Amino acid sequence: MGRADTPTSATHPTHAHGAPHAHTEPGYIHHKDAQLKRLRRVEGQVRGLHRMVENDMYCIDILTQVSAATKALEAVALGLLQDHLKHCLVEAATNPGADLDAKLNEASAAIARLVRS
Repeated sequence: MGRADTPTSATHPTHAHGAPHAHTEPGYIHHKDAQLKRLRRVEGQVRGLHRMVENDMYCIDILTQVSAATKALEAVALGLLQDHLKHCLVEAATNPGADLDAKLNEASAAIARLVRS
């Protein structure tokens, strides 16, 4: 993937199981800037964690920062899930040709993964 002769996920979006998406834009498209801002914040937090370990910082301080980074990633995940439910699931529910059961199963599996993590 990523070679000039191979389609990328940006040009041909697919589900995690490899089936193509029925629509062309992701559910988060209207909140993309906010999601990218959150992800940049997480990147900074993880870089800070790396520095803390390199500098032999106190374990509890590092764990506190790990917790903050985890919460920030959870906020990204919940935002993506909400956008998916509002956009992709609603689209499937209102489109007679869509496989609503598959979309519901996909959303349920994503929620289960989030709950387990």
